Amino acid sequence: MLGFKLAGPGVAAQCNDGEVVRLQPDVRLVLNLLGELNLPPIETMGAQGARDFLNEFNKGRPAGRPVGEVGTGTLQGAEGPLPYRLYRPATPGPHPIVVYFHGGGWVLGDEQSDDPFCRDLCRRTGMIVVSVGYRHAPEHRFPAAAEDGYAAAKWIAAHTAELGGRAGPVLVAGWSAGGNIAAVTCQLARDRGGPEIAGQLLICPVTDCTFDRPSYIENATGYFLTRGLMFWFWDIYCSPADRADPRVSPLRGKLEGLPPAFITTCEFDPLRDEGVAYAEALAKAGVPVEQLKAHGQFHSSFTMVDVIITGVSGRAKMAKALRRFAGLPEEVEQDNVALPEVNAAAE
Repeated sequence: MLGFKLAGPGVAAQCNDGEVVRLQPDVRLVLNLLGELNLPPIETMGAQGARDFLNEFNKGRPAGRPVGEVGTGTLQGAEGPLPYRLYRPATPGPHPIVVYFHGGGWVLGDEQSDDPFCRDLCRRTGMIVVSVGYRHAPEHRFPAAAEDGYAAAKWIAAHTAELGGRAGPVLVAGWSAGGNIAAVTCQLARDRGGPEIAGQLLICPVTDCTFDRPSYIENATGYFLTRGLMFWFWDIYCSPADRADPRVSPLRGKLEGLPPAFITTCEFDPLRDEGVAYAEALAKAGVPVEQLKAHGQFHSSFTMVDVIITGVSGRAKMAKALRRFAGLPEEVEQDNVALPEVNAAAE
């Protein structure tokens, strides 16, 4: 036991000192590998350069697990058509629908960049997951992503039967900037008379425009998402004059009357404390909230399916929460249940 002094009759005193590692072992391995690559900071690449880098980086990721079917289509965004990618369970429908928003700081990613996580979520929830390709900065600055998120949820809610979904409220989920969009979508849906949302899953969400919380200082560098990179994302997406707007800083909005929430934060993430602050503020406003504070994990842990194996229990908890929000039993698909291969024609 590190740090414990051992002593006894006729035995020299012994103290086992050493390094106490708080990172999960697979997280540490990933971060060490990233460090060995000696990559330039993403914020030095420019928006298109960063996108190209991310696309190449994602090619080396393990493929997502099979689901019943994967298809693509377009929906109506705030100012034009948006692409989406739909993940359908192998079980008979109709299924509840989760509207999912990908991460990437409002600048990077697309409707398939979180593909392994969307597949995992589809399998574990037994729900249809619709990943939305919203508009990105700098081509489309604030409030484009927020308004697209709301428009997408509204469109999907109005087309549940067409998508093979169950009638009734939809759910929303998102990671990082996508968690920001999911949170904002819930506020806009409440204020604009719908659609009805049964619950929100926010994974390491951006919720506020300040950079001085302890997690921003403690995790400023060394954990892939850095303080400098967050500055860059904010500068590209939203001017300082607009940053207190609840459509980009949902922590500053009215929180009463929002759907129940499950909020996941990671210990080694600059965004940790604002995620916790949002959960606490929702609870204070009377919104049912559950928190998962993931010790030893970093910002990308839960979307790195089959890489960060220690994230499995957290992903299972998120799926159970979505099933509760949808009024379903908590049982989730087990890892040893075989599913057919993806319908290649639908890809």
